[in-house]
Amino acid sequence: MSPNAGSAEGPVNRTDGRHRFDTLSSSDVYVGAILALRSDEVAMPGGGRSRREVVEHPGAVAVVALDEHDRVVLVHQYRYPLGRRLWELPAGLLDVAGEDPLHTARRELAEEVGLAAQEWSVLVDVAASPGFTDQAERVYLARGLSEVGRPEPVSDEEADLVVRRMELDRAVEAVFSGEIVNAPAVSGLLAAQAVRDGRAVPRSSEAEWTDRPRRFAARGRG
Repeated sequence: MSPNAGSAEGPVNRTDGRHRFDTLSSSDVYVGAILALRSDEVAMPGGGRSRREVVEHPGAVAVVALDEHDRVVLVHQYRYPLGRRLWELPAGLLDVAGEDPLHTARRELAEEVGLAAQEWSVLVDVAASPGFTDQAERVYLARGLSEVGRPEPVSDEEADLVVRRMELDRAVEAVFSGEIVNAPAVSGLLAAQAVRDGRAVPRSSEAEWTDRPRRFAARGRG
């Protein structure tokens, strides 16, 4: 059952995917720097109403940067909600107003690991947990890497960041062993391996992103 699912009294007639879940009312519960929580009343199949709590998120990008030796660039950083350090891809929020996601990916690759790339394509789009949040990430594949110099850290978290290059196959092994659990990293690494092995074809770096979050940015804070 969905974490937001409401209860129904008696049987509900099947609508077979034709029902419109219209928003009847909406109110803010909390609005912060990188997310907002709103509470919506939604029209349900059968004529009922249900409450949906939605976490709005600015969205993010991540980069599988693959070098000429088939190594992927990873970062090791502390994640406070989980209480430990995780291996992840270079990534960042879409928190600059009007910035194109590809430009954000280029900027984050330079700022976090000091690299630029000649070739860019889209590997996957990931909806983090669509039962309660619009958070989504676009994961790019970057090839033709060159050093541009890693800038001096401007925050405590950046100062603690560790950068490492790992063979792609080893990184995929780390996914299956549970060493790598970050969702964009898991999906991006598996997709990158499939592309490298000729089992999949990446999309254009300018491909449409249907589920890119926009509600939080529209508040004028993202």
